[in-house]
Amino acid sequence: MLYSLYRQSTSGRPPLRIGLLLDSVVLPSCFAEVIDHILESNFARIEFLIFNADEQRKAVQPAQRRSLPRKVIDLLRHTERRQRLLWELYQRWDCRNVSPEEDPHKAVDCSDRLKNIESMSVTPITKRFVHRFPADAIEGIREKQLDVLIRFGFNILRGEILTAAKYGVWSYHHGDGDYYRGGPSHFWEVYEGNPISGAMLQVLTEQLDAGKVLYKGLFATYPGLSRMRNCVQPYWGASTFMIQKLRELHQFGWEHVQRIALAPAPYQGRKKIYTAPTNSEMLSWLGPVVPGKLLRRMSRRPTIEHWRLAFRTGGPSLADGGLAPDLNGFHWIESPRGRFYADPFSLAEGGKRWVFFEDCEYRRDLGRISCAEIGPGGISEAIPVLERPYHLSYPCIFRDLGELYIIPETGFNNTIELYRCVRFPDKWELVKVLFNARAFDTTIWIDDDGLHWFFVTLQEARGFAAQLWLFHSQTLTGEWIPHPANPISSDVRNSRGAGAIFRSGGKLFRPSQDSSKHYGYSFSLNQISVLSCREYSEKRCVTVDPRWAPGLVGTHTYSRVDDIEIIDGCKRFPAASVRG
Repeated sequence: MLYSLYRQSTSGRPPLRIGLLLDSVVLPSCFAEVIDHILESNFARIEFLIFNADEQRKAVQPAQRRSLPRKVIDLLRHTERRQRLLWELYQRWDCRNVSPEEDPHKAVDCSDRLKNIESMSVTPITKRFVHRFPADAIEGIREKQLDVLIRFGFNILRGEILTAAKYGVWSYHHGDGDYYRGGPSHFWEVYEGNPISGAMLQVLTEQLDAGKVLYKGLFATYPGLSRMRNCVQPYWGASTFMIQKLRELHQFGWEHVQRIALAPAPYQGRKKIYTAPTNSEMLSWLGPVVPGKLLRRMSRRPTIEHWRLAFRTGGPSLADGGLAPDLNGFHWIESPRGRFYADPFSLAEGGKRWVFFEDCEYRRDLGRISCAEIGPGGISEAIPVLERPYHLSYPCIFRDLGELYIIPETGFNNTIELYRCVRFPDKWELVKVLFNARAFDTTIWIDDDGLHWFFVTLQEARGFAAQLWLFHSQTLTGEWIPHPANPISSDVRNSRGAGAIFRSGGKLFRPSQDSSKHYGYSFSLNQISVLSCREYSEKRCVTVDPRWAPGLVGTHTYSRVDDIEIIDGCKRFPAASVRG
């Protein structure tokens, strides 16, 4: 994620004083990155380190070597380990399913990062899994006048340590706390087949996993059996939550942070507290799943996801259809063999209606932008209008001050590029690279006052977690000013665009796609209720999933011009039948 957007605060407040609660200077790589974010910011300073003395003593004790028979005897004697033997074996298999570059749990020595920072060691008062701090330790911590304590170590915290810093102890919970309390993180989502895996940043309270939630992200559960693969997206996707909220605290104050925190919600998990699975739970899960996967792998025939466009004329607008929109009357447009069409954007020009779209060649896996005239029975032959050595898609086309422009998706080139029409429809020139980032689905809206709004999906390369960001500028090529509510979504169900923003019935709608079940599964139309330089809010009004047409597995873009609506849809076909 482009965390440099979080580095600066323009407030004149003194830098935040941060303390870290640690078991060791060796941290998971995702937490080491959080420390980097703080060290590189202009508004927060790490002032104090509090180490768990019990863990420090364990680290210097020599490990006892045990023979294989001794290990077996110890296992047989230890009831809990014996009941979770399959879980231990599963973890040994699973650790090979993620590369070191992507592994958020990879150990990183942070000694150099934390050198010369004052520290203390605390022997916690331990009762089962709970840690409390002795009175003298609390007094020493309060003397440092810390604004925030960040928990990267110790067990469940209770008592006065929770109020030892001005704004409390902040801690990650990897899992959606409304459904998953306990652990192991992101295993039970795979086990239960939940398409969503969450991560939260919360201020700890006396109640376990029920602190004040400052921010929550929802990510697509990785398909298959691997917990480790499923950890990649939420752990890295949440890595910016800490610096995001620290920046908000410094820039806007604690009242603002509290005001936009998530409201408490009733717990809806299937278990009161999740724990490591027992042997019987592992068998009930893997027993039916593994043979089926092996059988499918042995009999699998190569398939390909083939996108097509569909249009209808004179039907009711999907925006006015309520929760159950009418999708009758759409007709499919077939692409030439070896290509697919997706991401339609339409407009009226020269007395005709046109559709611009991604035109992708299977053989090279490379997209270009093409267009076609919309006629009574379909579209004309596709005209290539924009090609580059890198992939192009999502051709957001719009007018500004009487001229036509396109911002195609060029995320794989790490750019957002603006093109101006020189000769309609097939000649376009690059005006400016507006932004450098791994950015997708840039969608522009120009309001009645001429202010330019840019909705941009920024993607984390490790696992592809997505955040929807909003910027504004006085001019099309002017400086982009980030919205104070950024990111306006870290929810995989609406954090990517699904077409042009439009008005219907006096209301403003933003199409978004839901990629929770898989990429491009469905799209929604969200009514924008507030769009200002300080606030943003929207409400989902209409959702279209692939069940609207037989055999579809995805539908992810919507466009309308005059009385013509165009959407796209995806089917799986034998690869040989469409590749060419």
